[in-house]
Amino acid sequence: MPTTAQVLKCFQLCCDLTSKYCSIDLITLDKRTGNVIILAKEEINIEIEPSGEWRFV
Repeated sequence: MPTTAQVLKCFQLCCDLTSKYCSIDLITLDKRTGNVIILAKEEINIEIEPSGEWRFV
């Protein structure tokens, strides 16, 4: 299960992406690392750590 911080950051980032007309292709939880992964378009890959910190990958 994702943490509350991950859920809130994921929602915020998805809203930001879709407001710029970027389609979101996949959102998943990497069970190995505990990170939430967002794949948008062909070139946007975002990883959200359990603390809510995120980065482009």
